[in-house]
Amino acid sequence: MNAMQRIGYLLLFSMAFTAWSQDRKDPGARPQEAFSYLMPGLAYVSDAVFMGRRDSVAAPYLMPSLGYYHRSGLYGEASLSYLLASGEGRVDLYLLTGGYAFEKGKLSGNFSGTAYFFNESSYNVKSQTSGDVTAQLAYDLGWFETSLGLSSYFNQEGGPDFFLGGFVRRTLSTLDGRLVLQPGVSAYAGTQRFYQAYYSNNRLGNRKSGGQGGGGNAPSDPVEVTLQEVEAFRMLNVELDLPIHFFQGHFIFSLYPSLALPQSPSTITTDTGTFVEELDPAFYLIAGISFWIN
Repeated sequence: MNAMQRIGYLLLFSMAFTAWSQDRKDPGARPQEAFSYLMPGLAYVSDAVFMGRRDSVAAPYLMPSLGYYHRSGLYGEASLSYLLASGEGRVDLYLLTGGYAFEKGKLSGNFSGTAYFFNESSYNVKSQTSGDVTAQLAYDLGWFETSLGLSSYFNQEGGPDFFLGGFVRRTLSTLDGRLVLQPGVSAYAGTQRFYQAYYSNNRLGNRKSGGQGGGGNAPSDPVEVTLQEVEAFRMLNVELDLPIHFFQGHFIFSLYPSLALPQSPSTITTDTGTFVEELDPAFYLIAGISFWIN
């Protein structure tokens, strides 16, 4: 899940959480007041997919997290990603995020910055990124919500990447607001310096040390890899997804199935020739449970 997806998810989750809290029958609740809360959680991610791209080896993660959300809109989150792939068994990534979320009438928004700390043996497709800054606005049109976001990713090699993305989504609820479904479609365009760095370090014989994903020690003669037009701003990914939330007391159960349809395959040049990569649709799933404390 990339930064805009994560923030889009937070915006939608906030809409669902707000609607649910306002519908609560608990006489102790404050339905019309913003309140601060702490939220620990645990999630499973079936594969690391970024802008429709992924490694040839699946990267499933178990992700414990902790977030604090102040009534002012300021929030902070911390999480780690434990790699579950056979032969791996390590903490592959730490994430630290700080941001500000707001909601005013039908308009909502989110501004955040995230730092990434990848394991040096990570084969995650965005393992060469060190952080991102993202801004996103969403507007509720009644029958559906729309969003537009801009994100900049900072890479360990080369300059930053810039992404523009948005979604159209419908929020449906039942069981007195306890079950919330949010089917939608999203699209993302941007540059691909991150992909050049990933190919140079993690694909075509350039694996770093590690287990299944690492493929052993790096070769003595690394393959030189060049991707054409990594600085070009192109359509990268279209996704169909169906976030589902179920609220029970202070527990929140979430399911986020998503089908990524990658666009604009890269032309790759190595010392053996030039070829156009094959991009296949990628289905991945996020399932999680969280508990809010106010």
